[in-house]
Amino acid sequence: MATPDKITTIGDLKKLAKRRVPRMFFDYADSGALTEDTYRANERDFEQIKLRQRVAVNIANRSTATKMIGQDVAMPLAIAPTGSAGLQHADGEMLAAQACAEFGVPYTLSTLSICSLEDVAAASSRPIWFQLYVMKDRGFSKRLIARAKAAKCSALVLTLDLQIMAQRHKDVRNGLSAPPKINLNTMTQFATKPLWCLNMLGTKNRQFGNIHGHVENVSDLSSLSAWISEQFDEQLNWDDIAWIKEQWGGPLILKGIMDPEDAKMALKVGADAMIVSNHGGRQLDGTESSIAALPKVLDAVQGDSEIHLDGGVRTGIDILRARALGAQGVYVGRPYLYGLGAMGKKGVTKALQIFNKELDITMALCGENNIENIGRHNLI
Repeated sequence: MATPDKITTIGDLKKLAKRRVPRMFFDYADSGALTEDTYRANERDFEQIKLRQRVAVNIANRSTATKMIGQDVAMPLAIAPTGSAGLQHADGEMLAAQACAEFGVPYTLSTLSICSLEDVAAASSRPIWFQLYVMKDRGFSKRLIARAKAAKCSALVLTLDLQIMAQRHKDVRNGLSAPPKINLNTMTQFATKPLWCLNMLGTKNRQFGNIHGHVENVSDLSSLSAWISEQFDEQLNWDDIAWIKEQWGGPLILKGIMDPEDAKMALKVGADAMIVSNHGGRQLDGTESSIAALPKVLDAVQGDSEIHLDGGVRTGIDILRARALGAQGVYVGRPYLYGLGAMGKKGVTKALQIFNKELDITMALCGENNIENIGRHNLI
């Protein structure tokens, strides 16, 4: 097993995180819904896309820099919103946001983060993006959007594919709950990860920071968890998005677009960008991979909206593949969580370095020196 100084791949970070994070929290990040077929397909289908090798081309002075929703990025990659990232490592969201700001890529904070958006925004040297789950309590959603504006978040990512939560068998087997049930199963998991426990004891951030203290009659973690489970709005529909866009007033990215008809609806409601995403295989199991859905969504929008992709990106090669098919950028969730669980902020930086180095080398071997030149001509 790779030691920190020998880590060269995202897979190495995953192995180290598995050693250092309690099983229930590692599996929470690493699991998919039901059979996990869609989770596996997200990775597998990338491998089927083959690149053209070109030679005797001037590849000096290479650049992976580009823009996503008009904002400068060091490479076409953003961090995906991931709930409970602060349980992979103490103060996880703050540390990850710092690493992303220093590297020059966007960090997207989940509504269900452990650290609050105010704390994460204050910890970052550049504006973060904020992801919104729409709750039945529209007053809470309105206040949350206002808080994101006050924290100077530079984009709002609205997730549309979690009106109801799919079952993830690993979470059930591991006894994942908030707060964790104290029994032999959970105590054994904690006892085998003493460094993780020590780090968690040293932070005040152990609740859902964007919700705790902002909802009436929610006084502890148990009542907070119950409130969340009851609040996902099964009635959310396209008519609600106009209200959200009006409340926000800034760049709006719609996440969870897999179908061409939904892509056309996203255009009608004024999305500035949309993310082709099946929630990392954590929601609808048995659907196609994000990379397989990407061309159909692109055809549906005909260049009238910026298209991003989320799901299955594990290497810099995958970034280039998505870019060659037409995605302006990609999001990664599990890879940065592996880095966070493995080594905290240093692990997130390491993950970003791995992606960037692999992207740079792959681009060069395809005979390109600028990410803006990547296109379908780079594919076989």
